[in-house]
Amino acid sequence: MSNPNIVAIIPARYGSTRLHAKPLIDLCGKTMIQRVYEQVKKSSLVKNIIVATDHQDIAATVGKFGGVVMTPADIKSGSDRIAYVAKDLKNAEIVVNVQGDEPLIPPQMIDAAIQPMLDDESIQVATIVKPISKSEDLFDPGVVKVVLDKENYALYFSRSPIPHLREEYDKAIWHHRHQFYKHFGIYVFRKKFLLQFTELKETALEQAEKLEQLRILEHGFRIKVTITEHDSIAVDTAEDADKVRRLLEKNKDKY
Repeated sequence: MSNPNIVAIIPARYGSTRLHAKPLIDLCGKTMIQRVYEQVKKSSLVKNIIVATDHQDIAATVGKFGGVVMTPADIKSGSDRIAYVAKDLKNAEIVVNVQGDEPLIPPQMIDAAIQPMLDDESIQVATIVKPISKSEDLFDPGVVKVVLDKENYALYFSRSPIPHLREEYDKAIWHHRHQFYKHFGIYVFRKKFLLQFTELKETALEQAEKLEQLRILEHGFRIKVTITEHDSIAVDTAEDADKVRRLLEKNKDKY
């Protein structure tokens, strides 16, 4: 596919159970949503960026530096929120869902997630993972794991360590005995498939793990996975935000 119109949509919900008004928290002089927007803007493949939000304060903030669309407050998920915006984008061919709580996301990671869609028109949805190198990540339910087939399509996503190493009893060294993968919440969709996906019924595994990408697999579709060495930090707590601030102070020239 040559020069498709690639649009990144960043869902930014005001309400958060662990961090109030999360998109608007200050990270060294800029709001988190502006930090995310500026990192996405560095992508060499994304041609347009839109923030999809449910709150006027976020919309007013984003309006000072970029594009924003208001969405209903009762939308259930990030994918539903980006689909709400994407359905009215007549020229969009590929839609990238970039999480609004990853202010240091490397633009190279975004481009790497998109590239398979450009190389193979049969791919309808793609995402990205990183090899796990720490035992605490492997056993943290907040870190989503994924197992892949030989062509790097996802077989399953889980909050549990997968696969289970039956004959290795020392779990502290599991990550030395097998290559496990951490999943990042970047999704790249063909626009038509995105709209189809959000119309599919929720599934049992999706509800059990609280991972909406399992709906895609349970309905028989495939998710192409790119493996990267880049990393990103999701801000879910005040401690996460402090960690990002320290990194921003340390790497002022980079961000």
